[in-house]
Amino acid sequence: MIGNWRWNVGLGLTGVILTILFSLGKNAVTVILLRSVYAFIAFVVIAFILRAVLTFILKPPALLDNGATDEDGVGTQLDLTTPDESEDLNQLLKDGLDTRPSQKEADSKQQLEQEQEPFRPLAPPQLVSAQKKEPEELAKVVRHLTGG
Repeated sequence: MIGNWRWNVGLGLTGVILTILFSLGKNAVTVILLRSVYAFIAFVVIAFILRAVLTFILKPPALLDNGATDEDGVGTQLDLTTPDESEDLNQLLKDGLDTRPSQKEADSKQQLEQEQEPFRPLAPPQLVSAQKKEPEELAKVVRHLTGG
């Protein structure tokens, strides 16, 4: 059962204290003492029944079904070994040594540029290049856009 006899006695004493508090001003001392004894007995029985019910409800499933766990064997052992990944690690190191330093530097520069560029939600990148346009055409476009 859950707990021990102290829980039963503790609940019994709680019943005694409640009985005394609620009937102190209304009854004689002998009646209070007699009812306190009855309350102690009732609360001890109630505590015993509650402990029995809790023991039945909270019983671990392993204790309920001993036959099912023995047949399967699942969950009876814990494997704490890690798989050997030394070949994968060696391959990653070889791939890292085979790449050229200039390619690594270029990749790192691109990553830095992407990280440093702030996010602009309404400023998409331009898709048309203006480097091959003639200066007169560019001046026309600027006048048209500025309204002048």
